[in-house]
Amino acid sequence: MGGAAEGTAAGERRPGGRRFGTWCAGLPLAGVSVVVGCRAAGTDALTPVPQLLAFLPWLLVPTALGLLCALLARWWTGLVWGVLVLGLLAWFIEPYGRAGTPGGPALVSLRVLAANVEFGHGTDALVTAVRRERPDLVFVSECEYTCAARLEETVGAAYPHRRAVPGGGSTGSVILSRFPLRGTAGVPGTMGMPGAVADVRGHPVRLQLAHPMPPLPGRVGDWRRELDGLRDFAAADRRTPTILAGDFNASQDHAAFRRLLDTGLRDAARLTGQDRTPTWPARTAPPLGAQIDHVLLTPDFSARAVRFLDLRATDHRAVLADITLHRTR
Repeated sequence: MGGAAEGTAAGERRPGGRRFGTWCAGLPLAGVSVVVGCRAAGTDALTPVPQLLAFLPWLLVPTALGLLCALLARWWTGLVWGVLVLGLLAWFIEPYGRAGTPGGPALVSLRVLAANVEFGHGTDALVTAVRRERPDLVFVSECEYTCAARLEETVGAAYPHRRAVPGGGSTGSVILSRFPLRGTAGVPGTMGMPGAVADVRGHPVRLQLAHPMPPLPGRVGDWRRELDGLRDFAAADRRTPTILAGDFNASQDHAAFRRLLDTGLRDAARLTGQDRTPTWPARTAPPLGAQIDHVLLTPDFSARAVRFLDLRATDHRAVLADITLHRTR
């Protein structure tokens, strides 16, 4: 009699436990499904989707949690749901964009460094890296007045050519070059995005620093418009070799960034098999983070190597790319 009563009580508790397990599985799977659905639909949607898309690979964690809870709750519908979401995540984690090497002969090799120095705080670390790595072109985001002056003082002799948008805080940016530069209008934005045409040993190369607004709540429209401005710049001239580098505040999982790549640009990190190496936030990278700093190239270039440099006092890792310009026409 007592055993029967205990069995009845356990049977009454079991449905409640299953309901709890179903909720524990359904909530993370529903959240991840919204983000993955936006990725599949090719839209960045609204906050918080753009922010979560930056960390798409890490959505494997709540997906795995949902699968485990569905399994423990014996919720077979949830288990199938979780497997489908897991499969889509695995598909989208694959590299996006074209790869390959130009078929023409090599013309000139050069080294490019792109760094965000976080309101100028990382300037001294950048100077050390520039002196050690000796890049030919340096794209510096968030280089406010003191940063610009410090770079002129310390490495100005080695980089006699520059294009800058002066500004305080995050709005200042500068391109440093060993090659002669002809100024261009750049791309309009909330933060400075200077541009130039470099004479790289007799070969014109378009240069454009990228630093669109981050997709902050309430500013996603500005972020999307400024990335579209960079896309328009890339699409405006597909014949001249182009380097577009900086802090894009976007990863390959953002539709606005993929539209930029669809103009024919190639990510140097993608070309060297490092398209998922995080650059931000530097405090947790490389184990955890998103790759939002890029060196993008037209198909005239190949990439031999890409390294990610840890700079003290900034929240971004710098991207150092060794590239080669080829004759393709």
